[in-house]
Amino acid sequence: MRVIRGLHNLRDEHRGCVATIGNFDGVHRGHQAILEQCREQAAARQLPVTVVVFEPQPREFFAGDQAPPRLTRLREKVRLLGEAGVDRILCLPFNEALRSLTALEFIERVLIDGLGVRHLVVGDDFRFGCDRRGDFHLLTEVGEASGFRVEHTRTFTLDDERVSSTRVRTMLASGNFVAASRLLGRPYRLDGRVVPDQQLGRTIGVPTANLPLPSLPLPLQGVYAVVTELPDGRRLPAVANIGWRPTLGSRRPVLEVHLFDFDGDLYGERLVVFPCAKLRGEVKFDDFEALKAQIHSDQARARRFFLQQPAHAALHDSLPLASAPLAREAVTFDSSAGKPADHDDG
Repeated sequence: MRVIRGLHNLRDEHRGCVATIGNFDGVHRGHQAILEQCREQAAARQLPVTVVVFEPQPREFFAGDQAPPRLTRLREKVRLLGEAGVDRILCLPFNEALRSLTALEFIERVLIDGLGVRHLVVGDDFRFGCDRRGDFHLLTEVGEASGFRVEHTRTFTLDDERVSSTRVRTMLASGNFVAASRLLGRPYRLDGRVVPDQQLGRTIGVPTANLPLPSLPLPLQGVYAVVTELPDGRRLPAVANIGWRPTLGSRRPVLEVHLFDFDGDLYGERLVVFPCAKLRGEVKFDDFEALKAQIHSDQARARRFFLQQPAHAALHDSLPLASAPLAREAVTFDSSAGKPADHDDG
């Protein structure tokens, strides 16, 4: 799979494709149905599948900190799109220049001149362009004149309700990780590389692996029983704090993980963390002694959770503990930056 950053990195070999456009935040089962639709059309035409995404996401550009929390950072989104059979990702910087394009300018520069789209799959409620003229009808009209077809996306429902990124966020915020995994088609996960920190946990016998998080609204915040995947593929029960550590203070959010009955150096290693149950919200304690007592209480509650749950249920009947590592997708980036920076509902 190839990731193309910006229109200026498009080449002649990238022209001619079946495309779709959106945020694809979470790459949930609704998104997966859209991508299956694209693959069917691409196979019939012997063309690659291209997904157009934006960085930052449009609502982040307009609303800033008031935008909905992201379910997936760009790196994770790229991995999931690759696993869903996408051949190319065109990542467009959503900035003032892109925001200022009229609907016709967007169609001409991105879809026709840039990608040479032959078939486009979008929702019939898709809107774009600073002039508010961009919609399914305009795309169909221009497509007929320019040689590409437009097809509306299929709606994917679960329990008689449309699967959306908003619905996934609601399940995560309520701590219903089993329901979230059904909507996503996989357990929800966080990942990152372990960095040195204050190491206060070691002073009370609770060492933690600290993974920095992006300074964006967080889909999860609080203390959780989690399963952590190590670089060698082992999955171990653990307890984690996700957030700003209000008692100690933190300049950016962090994921702190204490792995049960583990002794080893994880600095510089990339971990994958699967939340399984929410234990409590973040609280600012009066002093470190009160925090220390709560940490030990959280640790005991998390251990009880895993004792009461069969090992397979800890990851929603889909990822047994101590199994093989998850597959990694090979990705190539067409960009001077060389790597990713890091469908809200479409």
